[in-house]
Amino acid sequence: MAERVLIVDDDPVARRLVENMVSRAGYEPVTADGGDVALAMLAEGAAIDCVILDLVMPDLDGLGVLAKMRAAGIGVPVIVQTAHGGIDNVISAMRAGAVDFVVKPVGAERLTVSLRNALATRALEGELNRIKRSQSGTLTFKDIVTRSARMLGVLRTAEKAAASSIAVLIEGESGVGKELIARAVHGSGERRAKPFVAVNCGAIPENLVESTLFGHEKGAFTGAAERHAGKFVEASGGTLFLDEVGELPLATQVTLLRALQEGEIDPVGGKKPVKVDVRVISATNRDLIAEVRAGRFREDLYYRLCVFPISVPPLRERPEDIAHLIRHFLLRFAAEEGKRVRGVSAEALALLSGFFWPGNVRQLENAIFRAVVLAEGDEIGIAEFPQIAAAAAIPAASETPLVPHQDAGARPPAGIVQPLILDTVAPANPHANLPPGATLPLLDGGGDVLPLEAIEAAAIRFAIAHYRGQMSEVARKLRIGRSTLYRKLDQLGLAAGAGKADVADG
Repeated sequence: MAERVLIVDDDPVARRLVENMVSRAGYEPVTADGGDVALAMLAEGAAIDCVILDLVMPDLDGLGVLAKMRAAGIGVPVIVQTAHGGIDNVISAMRAGAVDFVVKPVGAERLTVSLRNALATRALEGELNRIKRSQSGTLTFKDIVTRSARMLGVLRTAEKAAASSIAVLIEGESGVGKELIARAVHGSGERRAKPFVAVNCGAIPENLVESTLFGHEKGAFTGAAERHAGKFVEASGGTLFLDEVGELPLATQVTLLRALQEGEIDPVGGKKPVKVDVRVISATNRDLIAEVRAGRFREDLYYRLCVFPISVPPLRERPEDIAHLIRHFLLRFAAEEGKRVRGVSAEALALLSGFFWPGNVRQLENAIFRAVVLAEGDEIGIAEFPQIAAAAAIPAASETPLVPHQDAGARPPAGIVQPLILDTVAPANPHANLPPGATLPLLDGGGDVLPLEAIEAAAIRFAIAHYRGQMSEVARKLRIGRSTLYRKLDQLGLAAGAGKADVADG
């Protein structure tokens, strides 16, 4: 989903002109015909990323809007418009909190640059604050980057858990952001001023698990040269996050169960138990019920940990997050690496949006990091994603049957998507390779048919890449109106990349 820009102007003609420029620049325009209406929208928490504000309006003028935004603590960046360009008005607006100004009538290029800079600055400030909150243990659910309705539902559920001390089990594939949600639960609860201690249970040698978790006394075993408090004591008063809890050996599971039941631990070599006050949040990428049935995980411990389960969907099941995450990672890594990378091409965005992402958000983050390092210009293209492009490529048409041979009722293995080639008629050159991404997934990783909405989204992504972001051509070939196409783009998160290429449409 593209960033939303609120246009505040009492002149309907001027408002419409700016709205058109904002739309063509790749952003989603929202309009208000006065300062009071704009303030009401912002106060109600509308998802607005930037404001273009006219200074001269009846009733509440632009300076009045800026003053009330500051008083209400609304930190949305504001670009002011002035018809006269008087230096006094500009200085007053900048002192009141505006980030930039433009003189009416503003040109499309000048407005686009101003919007891009304002949004980039806001994103970098948000990322810096997010890092600070993560380090201080005060990360909240607002810091989690998502536009997916399904993911927002998960976060609303997690917020309820944050309001209590209930034991939480976060389930999901590797790389979906389980620790991030655990930190948000901690940072949104009463224990946020206390420590958040994370332990990767799968990374600890089996003979050191109990010592790491519960501590040990000096001389308790060979190599124990000094006393160690253990992670439970470190997290006392706060939250202990047990990542990949399914990796714990059975012997340690018994000791952990007693610690959770009694609220006390027995350090290795210790003579008496130690009382601890710890909230436990655990996470796993395994099916713990299956592990219980197989005898590899204790059933009583499972029910002690899984009081409040939270299931995080994989990235492939929330494709509307992909473009939003790409922008987020791109700005962060470009700043860290000192690169002047401003965006991703429409073709690259379509490639990334249609990829399966088996490694989820972590894989996407690493792919953007690598692309920023490889980038030589101000835009990232398909060439900066060689591994993704290679994985998305398919064999020559002559070697790939249009209708896969499969037994009735059979399902592909988990994680395998069955493609349907878009062109049901063999090309004139049977040996020509289809372009990367020229397939539509029909099944999800579990072998179930994808919803029609997801298939439609994949077709639109491919059309944008195939026609190189020329949106008039995309609309004609898909046989839908341009306004319908842009409404669908809002849901796909492709408006920013597509709109940029659409300038050539005239």
